[in-house]
Parts: sequence; structure tokens; C-alpha cells
Amino acid sequence: MPTQEKVETVEEFKSRLDGAKTVLVTEYRGLTVQQLSDLRKQLRGVSAQYKVMKNRLAKLAMTDTDLAKLGPHLKGPTGMVISKEDPVAVAKALHTFARTNQALAIKAGFVDGQVLPASELKALSELPSKETIRAQIIGAIQGPLVQIASLLQAAPRELAFVLSERGSASRAGASGEASGEMTGNASEAN
Repeated sequence: MPTQEKVETVEEFKSRLDGAKTVLVTEYRGLTVQQLSDLRKQLRGVSAQYKVMKNRLAKLAMTDTDLAKLGPHLKGPTGMVISKEDPVAVAKALHTFARTNQALAIKAGFVDGQVLPASELKALSELPSKETIRAQIIGAIQGPLVQIASLLQAAPRELAFVLSERGSASRAGASGEASGEMTGNASEAN
């Protein structure tokens, strides 16, 4: 018979999982309390939480959801990273921490409706963030547009330059003719 405390724990965990885009399963065996605290701090920076929970209770909380597919990975001392935000940023933060803290093992994850093994999560962590991709797309679109705008502005600018030069040349020619007429007329008078 489950105790009221366990029922409340399962319900609270269900509410955390509700709407989560990313749930990553890790094994934290060998990490100190300070290291776990550092991990939680890094994950908060990318809008994620790290929750240590009994495997049996976690399986109960994930029953009747797509997250139940993570059940086979819930063995040993398990901690879960939960996020409703960008999965790439979460994977990057977790892999960055795992590189410096070898005791953390990333087992599997549930990302946007799919269960991914650790190798695919590593590949996900190596992708650029959404903001970087957006900036690259905007740059790729803006580059040709700037060139087109420059070319469209170049034709009137060049035309104005040509007309300006032609106007200067004709003024110089007109003033030369006028001075030539005067010298010609003056020599005829002598």
C-alpha cells in the first residue's frame, strides 16, 4: 500500500514532467553533493532542472505517457534532467558538465517525442543553438538582399556621376569656347 508521501511525490513529479520537451536520464554514482549542486546551477542557466528520484516512483509517474519508453534506462542511482525549453542548450550544458566530471553517466533521453541513446544526445549537444541557427539564416538571407540593394542604388548613383561629369565638361568647354572667341575677335581687330 503506497504511503501518502509517495503518492504526493509521484504527483509532484508528474506535474514537473507535464509539457517537458526534454527528459535526460543520468547516473550520478560517484558525484559529490557539491558537484550535484554545481550541475543543478548549470542546468538552471538553461531553464532545466535536475531531479533525483527513486526509479520505481519515476516509472509510476511516467506510466501512460510517452516517457514510459525511458523505463528500461531507470536502473541504479538515477537523476533526470527535465526541461521545457531548447533541448540543444540542455544537452550542451549536461555534456559540458560530464566532460569535467567523469562520474556522471548520460544513459538516454527523451527529446521532442523520441527516445535517444547517449551517442545521439552527444551529437545533439554539438549542434549550434536555435539562436545561432536563426542568426546564420538571417545572415544568409540578408547578404544577397544587401547586394541587390547596393546594385539597385549603384545605377542611379552612377548616372548622377556621369551627368555631373558631363555637366562639368560642357561647362569647361563652353568657358573655353567663350575665351577662344574673345581672343579670336581681339586678334582680328588688330
